[in-house]
Amino acid sequence: EIQQLIARFQSQAPQASAVAELEILVRTAVFKSANELVGWLLQQAVDRFDKAYQPKPGEIHKGRDPLGVQGIFGGFPLNRDYYYHPGQGQGHYPADNALGLEVSYTPALTKLLCLEGADEQTYLKAERHLLQTGGISVSARQIQRVIQRVGTAAQQWQERPAEPAQCERRAAPILYVSADGTGVPMLPEELAGRKGKQADGKAKTRQVYLGCVFTQHRVDEKGRPVRDWDSTTYVSSFKSIDQFGPLLRQEALRRGLACASKVVLLIDGAHGLENMGKLNFKDCIQIVDFFHALEHAGLVLVALLGKDHPDQERRRRRWAKRLLKDKVQSLIEETRQECAGKPQAPAVEEALHYFVSNVSRMQYGTFRAAGYFIGSGVVEAGCKTVIGARCKQSGMFWSEPGAENILAFRCIHSSRRLDQFWKYRLDAKGANNDCLPMAA
Repeated sequence: EIQQLIARFQSQAPQASAVAELEILVRTAVFKSANELVGWLLQQAVDRFDKAYQPKPGEIHKGRDPLGVQGIFGGFPLNRDYYYHPGQGQGHYPADNALGLEVSYTPALTKLLCLEGADEQTYLKAERHLLQTGGISVSARQIQRVIQRVGTAAQQWQERPAEPAQCERRAAPILYVSADGTGVPMLPEELAGRKGKQADGKAKTRQVYLGCVFTQHRVDEKGRPVRDWDSTTYVSSFKSIDQFGPLLRQEALRRGLACASKVVLLIDGAHGLENMGKLNFKDCIQIVDFFHALEHAGLVLVALLGKDHPDQERRRRRWAKRLLKDKVQSLIEETRQECAGKPQAPAVEEALHYFVSNVSRMQYGTFRAAGYFIGSGVVEAGCKTVIGARCKQSGMFWSEPGAENILAFRCIHSSRRLDQFWKYRLDAKGANNDCLPMAA
């Protein structure tokens, strides 16, 4: 077919369709040769490894088994030794672990499947994208299965304890920690017995927490803070806020929490997040997101003036200006005086509670003068891009493991740590051939 196309190119002006056809055929031919070479090289490696492998106590050699392996260039067979341990009731293919195979996929293809499955909006789109761009044919269901197989390890890697900080290399003038929660639509069985915001009191979503850490080294010519380029890393979890807090702290420790000159916790005014900050970031500077404060200022004004009062927007702008001048306490007192003795006083006091509870964390003039960020836009954007863009598409309903595993990959990818994770994964698979794990 390639020869025929070449002859057509030489005899007449090529058409666009012929150009596209030629490229696909050349890719197929190149992939076929590359696939044969990869298959031959891996079989040679398996033969050498199996010859050198020393069975562990209790292992019985049962002969060689064939395996149809799929890589990025196509499929090929591998024959490798199989061992069985009667006492443990399980089999063992040492070469599979040595090569880093995930069932029948090579490490390179596994990494690509996980990347596509996590990044595309659906598994079906990942299937089509792989086929169109790389000529790789793997079904959407298989991509999902690979992600669920490897995703548990990805979540565990997210939750790993921090190693000792290398202060001389990681120290930053200002380290920011931010967190927020958002709902992910879940399958009905995942929501059984859970209370929610629906009219019938039931829930349609489960809360997932997203945390991020980033650094700041400078301010611009107007004194506004500038986030360090590519400094943001993420961690996610469906666990409770009490369990999520220590996970976020470990991420902050990985980023140099112990060495930073200043640590700033940027969150909204929710009581749970405030307590999380006090427990896990005891000596940090806590700042309530300025835009959440403005939203709550609007609620105060609705309670005070009514929903559609013509003066509401002007008053809201006044709140914004005065909040930026550290006047939150004055605003509280003035609002109380204005509604004193009026029917709306209880509702106003309830709306003011957000500010009364957060006076020290709303000194925005002081924070801005120090060159700090006062908005939690980084984590807010993360909730939309890391979580919402993949898990909150129309018609999607998730199991907890399904959502947790795919979000782990998205956090690792967004944190530019894919290579680190895959090294850990391959090392862990290779360790399955070690003597101590087998003898345990």
